[in-house]
Amino acid sequence: MFEPRVAVASLSGKSDADWAKQASPWAGAAFLGGLALDKQTRTAARQMVTGRDRSEFLPEDPFGFMESELRALDETDITPGFNVRSVDQSSLKRAAKLCADYGAYIEINAHCRQPEMTRIGAGQALLTEPERLANTIRTAAQTDATVSLKVRTEILGVDLQQVSQTAVEAGADILHIDAMDSESVIKDVKDRTTAFIIANNGVRDQATAIEYLEYGADAVSVARPSTNTEVLRRVKHGVKNWFETQ
Repeated sequence: MFEPRVAVASLSGKSDADWAKQASPWAGAAFLGGLALDKQTRTAARQMVTGRDRSEFLPEDPFGFMESELRALDETDITPGFNVRSVDQSSLKRAAKLCADYGAYIEINAHCRQPEMTRIGAGQALLTEPERLANTIRTAAQTDATVSLKVRTEILGVDLQQVSQTAVEAGADILHIDAMDSESVIKDVKDRTTAFIIANNGVRDQATAIEYLEYGADAVSVARPSTNTEVLRRVKHGVKNWFETQ
């Protein structure tokens, strides 16, 4: 998918093209966003900002914003992706087509746990409705974009192995897994699917990256410390050395 096998993961309202360029010496992929695409998710995003220490991407034209950011990365070495939230299939399809045009990944956000998003059926709510999740993935995959699904573990009543298998059968190419405190879930999912797996959560150095790789991850991603070049350098070094010795 990308080299080096280190990605930087979206941080709502902060992960733009300039952020991706800053990480490009150490990362092979950058997931911009998360970006709310349709009326419902944009309303939810505005509610999430109010009264909280949060930032969200809320451009007047989300698709124009996507295109300008992707264009800014068009001649860089890093492979971009856009993490998006949408309950409207036509908006998702339009975003996926844009990503396909720029050789970027479209990442469906089944990860956000903010109640404003989950109560409208976005974010991690998708993991509790496998049929709707599958339809959402199929919509994105029909554009020929490379489809990533961002998920999290430790959700009551969700069998992540089964959900992952459903996602891959529907057309997901990448599973971007926030392992929370259940790192071994990477092995469980790897044993069940053929997807390219990016492991996320707590990746800070060589040791934390290698733990995920030993569980079967194909790559790791760095989120909160993604602007810390020393963290990125350590992770890249650890990942590179691990693959060279396998």
